[in-house]
Amino acid sequence: MNSMKNRMRTYIVLLAVATLLLAGGAVQSFGEEEKSVFDVITIDSAITPPVAEYVVKSIDLSYADDSAGIIILLDTPGGLDLAMRDIVKKLLNPPLPGIVFVYPSGARAASAGVMITMAAPVAAMAPGTNIGAAHPVAIGIGGKMDETMAKKVENDAIAYAMGIAKKRGRNADWAEEAVKESVSITAEKALELNVIDVMASDVENLLKKIDGKTIPLSSGDVILKTKGAVINKMEMGLREKILITLSNPNIAYLLMMIGLAGLYFEFANPGAILPGVVGGISLILAFFAMQTLPVNYAGFALIIFGIILFIAEIKIVSHGMLSVAGVISLVLGSVMLFDSSAPALRVSLAVMIPTIIIVSLFFIAVVSLAVKAQMKKPFTGVDGMIGREGKTITPVYTDGKVFVKGERWNACSQELIEEGTDVRVIGVDGLKIEVEKI
Repeated sequence: MNSMKNRMRTYIVLLAVATLLLAGGAVQSFGEEEKSVFDVITIDSAITPPVAEYVVKSIDLSYADDSAGIIILLDTPGGLDLAMRDIVKKLLNPPLPGIVFVYPSGARAASAGVMITMAAPVAAMAPGTNIGAAHPVAIGIGGKMDETMAKKVENDAIAYAMGIAKKRGRNADWAEEAVKESVSITAEKALELNVIDVMASDVENLLKKIDGKTIPLSSGDVILKTKGAVINKMEMGLREKILITLSNPNIAYLLMMIGLAGLYFEFANPGAILPGVVGGISLILAFFAMQTLPVNYAGFALIIFGIILFIAEIKIVSHGMLSVAGVISLVLGSVMLFDSSAPALRVSLAVMIPTIIIVSLFFIAVVSLAVKAQMKKPFTGVDGMIGREGKTITPVYTDGKVFVKGERWNACSQELIEEGTDVRVIGVDGLKIEVEKI
């Protein structure tokens, strides 16, 4: 009995200890705060419609995933006004805290990047970065704007920049200078002038510095809890990568040239199929890309006109003048194609020059082959028989036989020609040929 009682006591003690351990674990678990998750995306190209779409979708996706906020790592030379405004609109009315961080060192937020940075609820920069030069430029059809229109666009951009700065409690006077005078400043100066909120060396350092900061959202103020936050890097999807790659002016330019060359080769040699397929796909992709870029259609027309001149060289004897005019038209059109002062929205000379040389040589070579083919003596039909040489098999006068092109032919002549005489074909009448002595 005593033994049984001792066992019961032991079981009770063990059960009590296990219960206490479990309870302690549960208390500890409930006592721990759940760590915040901050999504991170990277923008390191010109601001184009595909980039704007990617940023807006990423913000919505972060909100749907209950993330604590989203960090946009920004490095841009600028971009298109409409694309920039889509991003700014989203950052001014964000469903969750949005942080724009000009990063890494050496990065910049120029032109459209200024507006995007100032529109963010939290604006940050890394040491060695710069921001500014937001003066609007004339892009698109028609080339440069007249003085009146340029002033209107400038005033609109100034009001837009100052409105963003005032809404976020930042330096509106500097925002005006950035647009009007194209001033650019370092990260240290931006912090001093209240253009940005914080300067940080990296994302981890940024999260430490903004911990406890109050962020105004449309749904109310939110206090950032970034201490020990989890960083979730959101990778760009294949679709976004393709769209952003196509919006690169160098890629769009190459696709257009490949498309035009492919279609020309297909029309010049019907039935080749592959050049036509490749050319058609390339041209469609180029047209899509041009919808997202500041295209000057006068430049596009000059490129098309240059190709027409190459084709005309086949039909018109110009001794190469049309080909020279085609090359000149191709060069001028390429220079004018993307009308923007921003290097990121123009075709690089390192891409343009080799492309013009290769495409010009291609068209000149095709035209030369076509001209040679037209000049070459026909091998078939009536024209192919005229001038052919052979030998008489029998005497030939009003009738006879000759051997021409490896075949026996009925022949006649205006004079008697003896058997075994070398002759030349001077006419064809149905299946009978007329010959003369050589």
